[in-house]
Parts: sequence; C-alpha cells; structure tokens
Amino acid sequence: MADVMDKTGIECRIDGQIGRVHLNRPKALNALNLEMVQEMTKALLAWQTDPAVRAVVVTAEGDKAFCAGGDVLALAESSEGDNTYARTFFAEEYRLNHLTGTYPKPYVCLMDGVIMGGGCGISMHGMRRVVGENVKMAMPETGIGLFPDVGGGHFLSRMPGQTGTWLALTGARLKTADVMALGLMTHAVKSSSVSALAEVLAHTKLNRPLSDIDEILRGYATVPAPSELEAHRAEIDQHFAFDTMEEIMASLQGGSEWAHKQAETLAKKSPTSLKITLAQLRKAKHLNLAECLRREYRMGWRVMQGHDFSEGVRALLVDKDNKARWKPDSLAGVSDEAVAAHFESLGENELKLIGDEQNA
Repeated sequence: MADVMDKTGIECRIDGQIGRVHLNRPKALNALNLEMVQEMTKALLAWQTDPAVRAVVVTAEGDKAFCAGGDVLALAESSEGDNTYARTFFAEEYRLNHLTGTYPKPYVCLMDGVIMGGGCGISMHGMRRVVGENVKMAMPETGIGLFPDVGGGHFLSRMPGQTGTWLALTGARLKTADVMALGLMTHAVKSSSVSALAEVLAHTKLNRPLSDIDEILRGYATVPAPSELEAHRAEIDQHFAFDTMEEIMASLQGGSEWAHKQAETLAKKSPTSLKITLAQLRKAKHLNLAECLRREYRMGWRVMQGHDFSEGVRALLVDKDNKARWKPDSLAGVSDEAVAAHFESLGENELKLIGDEQNA
C-alpha cells in the first residue's frame, strides 16, 4: 500500500485501483472518534475525483468488530457541558454518512463481528455490504437515551414489514442469517474470506468497476443458514404496526411469551427515546437520506440538551449498574409536545451537508 493519509485510528490508502479505508482501533472495537470521521471524509472526497481510484473498500482491524459505533463517552461528556463537541461530531459524522450514500464510485464494506450505531452509518448506505459468519448487528441507541441516527431512520424505515421498527425500539441484535434474510446486507462470505477479499479487490484490474466487483463477490458468496427471526416475523408486523408506543406496549403485553419479552425489553429503555424514535421512523419512510440526516441532527441537538443520554451512558458504560433513572420515567410522562419539539427547525444551525453550498 502507498499514500497513507492517516495512521491514528484509521488508515486511508490507495492500494492498487482501490481507495482502502481501514479502521484501526481494535481495542475500542473500532469505534469512531471525530478524527477518524474527518480523515475518512477527507480521503473519500479526494478519491471521488481521482481517476486512479476505481472503487473504495472499507475494512477493519481484528475479528471482534467492524465498528461498534461512535465514541459515546466523549459525546456524553460534551452533553454535560456546552455540547460543542457533540454537535461537531454529529455534523461531521452525518456528512460522512451522506457522502457514502451518494458516492459516485463503488463503495464496498467488508465486515464481520460487531456492527452497531456509527458502524451501520458508514456501511448501510453504501453500494455493497459484505458480511462474514459472526455478525452481531444492532442499533441499540434507545438503551442509552439516544435514537437510531447516522441515517438509521432511512434504512430502518425501509426494512420489510415492521422489522425496522422492532429493531430500532428494542435494540435487538441480528446475526448473519438475519441480516441477509432482511436484505440489510448484499453478500455473505466465510469469515476467513473477509480480509482476503480486500486483497483480491485491490489487485484485480477493474475495467468495469461495479460489474467486476460483483463478479468477484459472487465467487466468494455463501448461502447463510435460515434466519431464526423468520419465526417471529408475523408477530413483529402485528405488534409494531401501531403509531404510538402505548399501543405497541399494550399489544405486546397481550401476546405470546416472545411478545412479553419484547415488552420487558422496551420497559428498560428511555421512554423519551422510544417515542421520538417511533416518530422518526414513521416519517422517515417518505424522506430521502439527506432529509433523514437533517432531521436526525435536529433530534441529536435536542437530545444533547436533555437528561437521558448522559444518564444512559452512565448506567451502561460508566458505572455499569444498568439502572438508568430516566426523566420522565414513563411513556405517559412524555407528551406529544415534547416529542414534536425534537423535530423543530434549528434555523441557522441546521445541518449543512457536503455540496450544499454549491447547490444553494
């Protein structure tokens, strides 16, 4: 490899005919910090007009995780101060998410292990999403007083039936068979092939980049085992079709043993997060990626001003007592007005995506 642009947490290099982004914080499960987001954005912008780069391939160090999300400890600390870091991080991360979703060249993510939060943000909007056998994918934000951001509203709202709503609210973890059955990923391969594929893509002449990449991926593709989730699809569609959290909870509590477990899971989440997440998804289905990200920036701005995010991070990641004291602590305590306030315009502080200045 040559042309290393950064070696702190992330390596961005030109390798053969591909631009290679390699997440390199294995001890932190390759979680994204602001510097990593900025370096990845810088590289993608440079490569999109570089004729020597025919495609982008994103990989990660270690076999435990592709990317476990963003650096929520730093975000929580910021939310207890003036929120400057959190606002900057969200803005830069969402710009990167939009860039990956609108990238003019093939954008391929090779993943295995944990894929959560920000890891979904840099992968789910890309053209090709390849996973190994040991995937653990989730959007667990309601458990820390947040919501499924990074464009989560866009891809979750477009999942089959009510599966996206279920995932967003409960933070359930999906295995490789599940993500393939739900159409979240484009190819499944053996875990041993994930790193090998990066080298093959780098050293294959890409005359017709996307077609050539697809031909290579077909040669490595495997058929995953049947998804255990399929047994609950009808229940998911039944119980999560409602437009209020109160109706969803009542439906679950009147259902099967599996449904009762979902209700127990939801009861532990932030009531505010649950309500704003449901409102987010119901609207997002009719919005494009840019519109979803702008709304999520508004939501993040308001969440950082509230109580639940820093409290959720404390309970889960700092003290690890798993006893978050939510405010309000019940669904009844979260008014429709409080939910609506999360989506109100930020005026001159609205999120500006890359290219907005040229298109203004």
